[in-house]
Amino acid sequence: MGVAEKIKEIEDEMKRTQKNKATEYHLGLLKGKLARLRAQLLEPGPGEKSGGAGSGFDVSKSGDARIALVGFPSVGKSTLLSKITKTKAAVAAYAFTTLTAIPGVMEYGGAEIQILDLPGIIEGAAEGKGRGRQVISAAKTSDLIMMVLDATKKAEQRALLEKELEAVGIRLNKSPPNIYLKVKKTGGMKITFMSPPKNLDEKMIYNILRDYKILNCEVLVRDENCTVDDFIDVIMAAHRKYIRCLYVYNKIDCVSLSFLDQLAKEPHTAVMSCELDLGVTDVVDRAWEELNLLRIYTKRKGIAPDFSEALIVRQNSTIEDVCDAIHRSLKDKFKYALVWGASARHIPQRVGLSHLVADEDVVSIVSK
Repeated sequence: MGVAEKIKEIEDEMKRTQKNKATEYHLGLLKGKLARLRAQLLEPGPGEKSGGAGSGFDVSKSGDARIALVGFPSVGKSTLLSKITKTKAAVAAYAFTTLTAIPGVMEYGGAEIQILDLPGIIEGAAEGKGRGRQVISAAKTSDLIMMVLDATKKAEQRALLEKELEAVGIRLNKSPPNIYLKVKKTGGMKITFMSPPKNLDEKMIYNILRDYKILNCEVLVRDENCTVDDFIDVIMAAHRKYIRCLYVYNKIDCVSLSFLDQLAKEPHTAVMSCELDLGVTDVVDRAWEELNLLRIYTKRKGIAPDFSEALIVRQNSTIEDVCDAIHRSLKDKFKYALVWGASARHIPQRVGLSHLVADEDVVSIVSK
C-alpha cells in the first residue's frame, strides 16, 4: 500500500470514529500517524534532488523578501503580478494559464520584494495532484503567502486552500505552540504542565511520544490552550512552517456592497478588482505591513542621507543588525551610532548596538 493510500485509510478511520472521551487517545495517535505520512509524501521522489521537497520550482530567492501568490486557477494571480511588478505573465480567462512559477519584483520604498506567481492549486494538492507538491514547496520558502480568492466563492475556496496548506505543515498567521520538547538519550520521559490544558493530558502525550519512538525526553507545556495537534506540530517541527498570510479577495465588483464591507473588515484581508484596477495599491500597502520589514536609511558625516536606497531589516532589529546588513565586520569597529527618526528620544540620539530601530530611521555609524 502506497503512502497516499495509507493517508486515505487513516482519514476514513478518523471520519468513522465518534469523538468522545473513550476515543480521544485513539484519535490522537491517528493524528500523529497522519502527520508522519504527510511529511513522508513531500519527501523527494526517485531521481529528484535531496532538497527537492523544499526547492519548489528552483526559483532562486532574491530581493529583501519573497511573497508567494497562492490560489485556485483563474482567480487573478497572473493579472495581479502584471500590475504590481514589471513582469508580464500569461493571462487568460481559462484554468491553468500558469504552468510553472513566474517570478517578478515589486519595488516598495526602496525595498525589492520578490513575487512568485505559483500555478493554481487544485483540491488534493497535498497528495501531489496537479503540481501540488512543487507549489506547496515553493510556498514554504516565502516570507508571506498572498492567498488570492474569488470574492464570489469566498467560503469554499478559502476553506479548501487552508486545508491543503495545513495538511503539509504550513501554519497561517499562527505562532509555534508554547511547548518545550528536548529529546535525550536516557532518563525516560519527564512531562510537566505549567497550566494543565483542557484537551491535552499526560497520558495523551506519553502515547504520542511512544508512537514516535521518543522514549527519553523532557516536555514542558506552558499554555493551557495547547491541543493534541499543537503537540504533534512540536514533534514535527522540522516539517512545520509558520507563515503570515494576507487574504486577497478579487472580483469585488461582482459582490454586494454589504458583503464587500464585511470582507474588508476581516483580519489579514485586502479587497480589490484587478479588472477595474480597484484597490490594487491598497493590496501592496497591506502586503508590506504583513511582511513586518523596516526601511533604514544610512548617513555619512556631513552628507545628506540617500532616501532612494534603503537597508531592509526585520521587525525588532537593532543597530547591530543594521551593522551586519552593511558589512559583518562593521560592528567590530563600532563606537556608537546617531539615530534620527521614530526610535530616537531626541534628534539625533546617540545609541549603542542594542538600540531597537524603527521604520524609516536614519542611522549614522561612527567607527573607532
